Amino acid sequence: MKILVISQYFYPENFKINDLVLGLKERGHEIAVLTGIPNYPTGIFFDGYDKNSGDEVWNGIKIYRSKLIPRGRGGVKLFLNYLSFAFSASKKVDEIKEKFDKILVYEPSPITVGIPAMKAAKKFNIPYFFWVQDLWPESLTAAGGIKNPIILNFFDRLTRRIYNNAKKVLVQSEGFKDYILKQDIPAEKLIFYPNSTEAYYHKKSPSAEIEKLLPEGFRIIFAGNLGEAQSLGTLMEAVEIVKNKGISVKWVFLGNGRYRETLEKTIVERKLEDSVFLLGAFPGTEMPDFFASGDALIASLKKDKIFALTIPSKIQSYMACGKPILAALDGEGAKIVETAECGYTSPAENAEILAENIVKLTRLSKEERLKMGENAMNYFNNNFEREMLLDKLISILVN
Repeated sequence: MKILVISQYFYPENFKINDLVLGLKERGHEIAVLTGIPNYPTGIFFDGYDKNSGDEVWNGIKIYRSKLIPRGRGGVKLFLNYLSFAFSASKKVDEIKEKFDKILVYEPSPITVGIPAMKAAKKFNIPYFFWVQDLWPESLTAAGGIKNPIILNFFDRLTRRIYNNAKKVLVQSEGFKDYILKQDIPAEKLIFYPNSTEAYYHKKSPSAEIEKLLPEGFRIIFAGNLGEAQSLGTLMEAVEIVKNKGISVKWVFLGNGRYRETLEKTIVERKLEDSVFLLGAFPGTEMPDFFASGDALIASLKKDKIFALTIPSKIQSYMACGKPILAALDGEGAKIVETAECGYTSPAENAEILAENIVKLTRLSKEERLKMGENAMNYFNNNFEREMLLDKLISILVN
């Protein structure tokens, strides 16, 4: 098949779609990607890119770059980022001379990525398959604090139109189905298609090079975007509670994002410099080496009904690396950790129970923590393994 992938985010931005595209290419399919100019999560263009950056080729994959306004620090700039991509990518569709068989749309927000998809589907007279990572318009309220009924109504109508025009709507969490059904989308159009993780995520032994970068002690590692949705304030409260109990735990944060400055201030104000270490962003390929040196890996989200329906994609990456998981969140993500018996869960924004779980984890034997890690890997291999899910996606696109 010749497939056009449409995603506002793509390499060198670190998103799961990068590996999925490589996987489709490995299977012999011809892939092109329509995307923006990389600026996530920092909000400024990556080194080597600017507002005039053009098309390029990556690993034999043609990348069509659409102009956009970088997301900046959020607010109005973020909305301009969303809308500018939708407008520019729609114009870019007119310039594409290739023909395609299918379109795959990757939507981790914003829903407006569906606008160029509808135009491309009409131009090439082919179906598009829409892979939902975030629910709209609820994500506007949950992550962006938008409550204006006029704005929410506009995006609700746009979302319904995009879903209805898709041949199939793929959902990364079973919990998404009921919400989307209430948007009057036929049940037969919905398919559960979870995230996997990149092939390089697997259990590794600690590396001497990585060990040098890390503080000594019992380590809890957080990897990913440092944003409002991750409820990092809750984690800082748990740091304090555990520290006040006289238990030494070292928290290592790998990543950047809009909340980093707030996090830095909190660390200083609460005198947590000996407990919390912000190491910044590293390539995804290095994450398994960091995870290997951790005693536990943590995923957290704000308390919100929409976040309770989602599965943070880091859960799959953590599981593949065979480490105990602390899930400080509600709903689907917590359910997976509980079902797999690979860690401890605490309600979203509940620092006290999270702290209790951390204390319990520190008191487990090495063998007990190893067993949790094995459970994580087994669950991953049975439910989220990369090749298995690539087979499923190809079957969806073909049929």
